[in-house]
Amino acid sequence: MITHHCYTTEPWRLCESELDLDVLAQSESLFALSNGHIGWRGNLDEGEPHGLPGCYLGGFHEVHPLPYAEAGYGYPESGQTVVNVTDGKIIRLLVEDEPFDLRYGHLARHERVLDFRTGVLSRTLEWTSPAGCTVRIASRRLVSFVQRAVAAIEYRVEPVGGPVTVALQSELVANEPLPSPADDPRVAAVLDTPLCPEEDFARDTRLRLVHRTGHSGLRVGVAADHLVEGPEDTVRAAESEADVSRLVVTATLRPGSPLRLVKFVAYGWSAQRSLPAIRDQVEGAVAAARSTGWDGLLAQQREHLGHFWQCADVEVDGDATVQQAVRFALFHVLQAAARAERRAVPAKGLTGTGYDGHCFWDTESYVLRVLTHTAPQTVAPILGWRHDTLPAALERAAQLGLSGAAFPWRTITGAECSAYWPAGTAAFHINADIAEAVLRYAAATGDDGFERGQGLELLVQTARLWHGLGHRDADGVFHIDGVTGPDEYSAVARDNLYTNLMARKNLRAAARAALRHPERARELGVGPEETGAWRDAAERIAVHRDETLGVHEQSAGFTRFERWDFEATSPEQYPLMLHFPYFDLYRKQVVKQADLVWAMLTCPEAFTAEEKARNFAYYEPITARDSSLSACGQAVLAAETGHLRLAWDYTWEAALMDLANLEHNTRDGLHIASLAGTWIALVLGFGGMRQYEPGPSDDSADDTSDAEGASDAAGTGGLGFAPRLPDALSRLAFTVLVRGRTLHVEVTEDTARYSLRVGEQLEVVHHGEKFTLTADEPVERPVPPPPRPADPGRPPGREPGSSVPGSDG
Repeated sequence: MITHHCYTTEPWRLCESELDLDVLAQSESLFALSNGHIGWRGNLDEGEPHGLPGCYLGGFHEVHPLPYAEAGYGYPESGQTVVNVTDGKIIRLLVEDEPFDLRYGHLARHERVLDFRTGVLSRTLEWTSPAGCTVRIASRRLVSFVQRAVAAIEYRVEPVGGPVTVALQSELVANEPLPSPADDPRVAAVLDTPLCPEEDFARDTRLRLVHRTGHSGLRVGVAADHLVEGPEDTVRAAESEADVSRLVVTATLRPGSPLRLVKFVAYGWSAQRSLPAIRDQVEGAVAAARSTGWDGLLAQQREHLGHFWQCADVEVDGDATVQQAVRFALFHVLQAAARAERRAVPAKGLTGTGYDGHCFWDTESYVLRVLTHTAPQTVAPILGWRHDTLPAALERAAQLGLSGAAFPWRTITGAECSAYWPAGTAAFHINADIAEAVLRYAAATGDDGFERGQGLELLVQTARLWHGLGHRDADGVFHIDGVTGPDEYSAVARDNLYTNLMARKNLRAAARAALRHPERARELGVGPEETGAWRDAAERIAVHRDETLGVHEQSAGFTRFERWDFEATSPEQYPLMLHFPYFDLYRKQVVKQADLVWAMLTCPEAFTAEEKARNFAYYEPITARDSSLSACGQAVLAAETGHLRLAWDYTWEAALMDLANLEHNTRDGLHIASLAGTWIALVLGFGGMRQYEPGPSDDSADDTSDAEGASDAAGTGGLGFAPRLPDALSRLAFTVLVRGRTLHVEVTEDTARYSLRVGEQLEVVHHGEKFTLTADEPVERPVPPPPRPADPGRPPGREPGSSVPGSDG
């Protein structure tokens, strides 16, 4: 998309200079607006033509049976699918009784602009109808970050050349027909008319529809109100039926005298509230929006985003495309989570129906990794959603014969929705990913209340699963068998290294947190014997190395598998999962996405610099990158081990995943984790930022130690940087939030400058050197030259530069 001639490269905007219907579905995802509660795809105002119409609400879904050729104990019985709820975007236009449709007549110009600083999608165009009437149209829309339930549109139409009679039809439409899905497991199932009508209403300028799903029993209400400015003879009429509520505005316009319509839309849903309660909720929200007014909503949006960019902006000097891409990425990551508030953050956000709208480990491992240091106020509510689903996770663990909690691999409500056990239930690492997000958030913010409450319970119940899932052998080594790590081409393995190291971090963190909060720990039934067992298991957990090769094994015996025949694999056969049976993938050395490499990012203290270099060199040539999650992790470790050019190519891939439609499925929604990965690649890769966990020695205190001492031992985990820039960049600057402080880091080819813009003094580590930073005086340190290792190579045809437009790597 970004290389399409219609798109320009601008630092703060995504601009489309003309409309190309061949890429309409992709553009609808790129121009999507959301606040984490409401999601509006970037469909054209008039509703047609479209690629995939879409309006979504965080957590709103329908359930459906999961068919099995042969059922098995513990298989989930039902799936959950995001529902395209009532469409409040539609404003149809008739010009002298002819529908405005871009496929007919003559479109003289058409431009759309998504502004990352205002949060507004603007559209301007000039169109001549088949009968020869010409009109200019300008529209703006937003989904409010401040008024969670509200979205709004301003629509103007003006004639060119002479008087024209026009009619605007502003609609609420439920049960829109959807296109048939592609034959791809990443695409959502299509639900036929999932919304059952309960109430429709239209009076004056107000519209309302209330529906309920047939199986999940969720009720959704949508209300709209309008402001109309036009000639004195402008006529308004409202009508409604079960699935459509409509306001029709008719006027005869003259040049210089436009018709302006402002549409305020409010959404609400609940599994419990009655129809009158939902009705009152959306009516109240839309009344508040009308009281604020269009200009007021714009001002609120600008203020909210202004604060965000002060804390989150990343400046990239040397590559205008990546500069635009990282701001596009951060904007959409914020949109996915800003007002999610105790709801799941789906892998596609609220931009499309890909993966059925499910939440995966992406949320904690990618999205929250970014938000913890850029918009931490969004993180605790999302982790609060995980805590709300803890009863379901406890029930799932009990069903599987395990202690503690077993969080689902993919879900909307907290119930497991993965019908494929080897790459679903067996991916127990989701437990440790959640625990790490809790640990990261608590360390970065110092939110003691969260840690003592929801955080501690999440740490305890996830730790209990590991202790029950693993076992000791005759030598006392603690093994975790039958699990799937991030690499879904190696399933049901023994001692997946990522899983084991993350479990170790989980067990240690739970023991330390219980020590810091003894009263709360006792309420959870945690005593010295249990925390001692956690620490012992952590110290004895299996870490496998192939001593002949001098590398860690992704899982026990992995390096002794037969290597995948990459030479015999054509470019058309990727992703491999769509062209080869899983049984063949599972028994070969082929990696879908960074697994052991991701372990070196998340658990850096577990590896020496030499081990990281050797591991990266070994796994790079067998990593197929059949997942959008892979590139950013490979970028970070490539940068750390001295492969700066390669790291830059991987950064390009993460950044351009959707803007260049690299996976050919952007039409189904954006890859929110890959967007987050753009920040990860730049800040953790070239900025070299790491937040280290306390060392094993901090686990040695017994449970009789006082809480203050335990807290001191826990510390903040240590914030360090080891920046190095690739040749493509002359400067990288970013801001991170830590413990109420605002730290600005600016890196050039030979110098790193650290400035504390807000807050008290802060200890910072630069390439192993610790210093104290104060607000009075920035600190500059030299950037040492990187090592110059040999290029380890990649699978033939899978080089990042070969698939990324503009990269010659």
